[in-house]
Amino acid sequence: MTAFDTATALFHACESLQGAEGCAPFMADGAGFSAQSEPIAELNTLADYADWMKATGEGPLAGCGYELHASGFDEATQTALFFGTFNGTHNGEGGPVAATGQSTSSHYVYVMQMNADGKVSHMTKIWNAPWAMRELGWG
Repeated sequence: MTAFDTATALFHACESLQGAEGCAPFMADGAGFSAQSEPIAELNTLADYADWMKATGEGPLAGCGYELHASGFDEATQTALFFGTFNGTHNGEGGPVAATGQSTSSHYVYVMQMNADGKVSHMTKIWNAPWAMRELGWG
């Protein structure tokens, strides 16, 4: 499996709500995570982010999905990029307010750095969370 294959497998595992357990085969031990985006700015590990995605997708945004629009890999920097759209409706339990029935289609980018073993060592999520929160009626 190439490094890009591994990054692609992690992307789909995370987005299909498999949590840290489902993403583990593709992540380096202690893989980092960063985002300049509420509500995930405080998460520091990729495992925590994968579990946050699972909890969100099984809770307030039950039935959510995603569409991958483009992906690529830079061999020189061992970096994978994924551009997608997250689609969800607040119809489940949880979230900052009672179920609103409102939906979002929110664009995002994942930037994944690969280590020498071909696993994801760090992921950055680029996401306009305030846009998604407004569409969901959360703020």
